[in-house]
Amino acid sequence: MKKIGLIAAATMAALSVGAAVAADLPGRKAAPAYVPPPPPPPLWTGFYAGLNLGGGWSANSVNPNQLTPYVSTADGQLFLLPGNGNGGGNAGGVVGGGQVGYNYQFGPSFLVGIETDIQGTSMRSGGNNNFVLYPDPNFPGNYLYPLSPGGNPGIALNWFGTVRGRAGYLITPTLLLYGTAGFAYGGVSGGYSNFSNTRTGWTAGGGVEWMFLPNWSAKAEYLYTDLNSGGATGPFGFQVGYHNHPQINTVRAGLNYHFNWGASAPAIAGY
Repeated sequence: MKKIGLIAAATMAALSVGAAVAADLPGRKAAPAYVPPPPPPPLWTGFYAGLNLGGGWSANSVNPNQLTPYVSTADGQLFLLPGNGNGGGNAGGVVGGGQVGYNYQFGPSFLVGIETDIQGTSMRSGGNNNFVLYPDPNFPGNYLYPLSPGGNPGIALNWFGTVRGRAGYLITPTLLLYGTAGFAYGGVSGGYSNFSNTRTGWTAGGGVEWMFLPNWSAKAEYLYTDLNSGGATGPFGFQVGYHNHPQINTVRAGLNYHFNWGASAPAIAGY
């Protein structure tokens, strides 16, 4: 009996040790819930400035229906009449300049902004030395003669600028597709009287821009610009250049530096 008691005591002691060891083992825990990484910080918000270069051509004849002063040799009366055939050829040339703007990115995919630019151009329409011969309506047998016998040397768009809003969609965090529209102005000169004046109008277009480094982006852009008819009073009280109405297509490539004032530029490689 004594031997049986010893065995029972040893068994109870072993069970107690096993229970204590089991209590010390770690329990099984559930896997942690998945937490998605935070969205990338806005890459495009801030001021930028850059340069651009491209080409332009007129969407219409830059010098359509130019009115030329004709004079009667009988009494000196002045007439404003279409004086130079086809009005000159369409203009084309190099366009280049600079731009400054501000972007604001909201959410991962949308952007709005404003941009202003100034461009110099080499665009000029072809001249035309052909004049229509008109009979004098007051003196049969006589003819009216143009005051500009040398003809029309053509119309030049020397420079133009725009102030535009921009709105775009980010196809990827670094690739922007955008539309743009706003106010336009430009300097026009030439014609038979070599006038020079500033026109105002509107512009619209769109483009694509790629942020290839944290502070640098490259863009390709198309703009249609319509500068309304206008002119300044010249000799004899007529409006020199009034009937010139530049409508311009422009395609250009540009490079922008983004200042990221107030925040450090995020690393593109992290996206």
